[in-house]
Amino acid sequence: MSPARQPGSPGKRKVAFQTPIELTLHTERNAIGSRVVRNKRRYFDPDAFLATIGEGRKFVLFPRKQTIFAQGDAADAVFYIQTGKVKLTVVSKTGKEATIGILSEGDFCGEGSIAGQALRMGSATAMTVCTLLRIDKKAMMEALHRKQQLSEMFVAYLLERNIRYEEDLVDQLFNSSEKRLARILLLLAHFGKESTPENVVPKISQEMLAEMIGTTRSRVSFFMNRFRKLGFIHYNGGLQVHSSLLNVVLHD
Repeated sequence: MSPARQPGSPGKRKVAFQTPIELTLHTERNAIGSRVVRNKRRYFDPDAFLATIGEGRKFVLFPRKQTIFAQGDAADAVFYIQTGKVKLTVVSKTGKEATIGILSEGDFCGEGSIAGQALRMGSATAMTVCTLLRIDKKAMMEALHRKQQLSEMFVAYLLERNIRYEEDLVDQLFNSSEKRLARILLLLAHFGKESTPENVVPKISQEMLAEMIGTTRSRVSFFMNRFRKLGFIHYNGGLQVHSSLLNVVLHD
């Protein structure tokens, strides 16, 4: 199946420079999350390089709600997200499902296979129509050894993801559910990367937000209504988040 966009097209993702909002996130007590500085990415286009790996890679198009890989599948490839958003979930032995993250353009998923993971620890599902580059484990490892810039970029990405997981744990342990919701909305809206509001995910459910912050749907509904009345968010064909929502995260 042919993807909607081939690498090298005018719409490919660019690596963003730090914005005033991103500097705010660093200085205001690291309110939302740390970000690894990756100056060398300015001179390296991962899209172009990953597209030239050769054998062991292919572009795949996933419609909305289609499973990319499932928990328990063989961990035999890494996926690089060209376009769209991907939801990561895990299911407990008792059948309870939890959403542990949402990834977007420029992110990797399934990277555990590079670290020797034999089976997928969770599932990845397309939240929107997604164009992904699927890279076999062997091809990815060869590329990491061959291209230092790719290796540095990939390590920086993994460190950033690890920091995010640590911050999520601290957030769960010490912050109120209102602050956790504000933080996840800001993260989903990519504050720290862009200075303008972005549609988070069209029709993202309050149940999913409740799963991500560890509270009930009714509490999420209460806080979302409050944020909307205060002008922190609004709905315009999708959920939009404004930088003023930082006030909730930073308020003691």
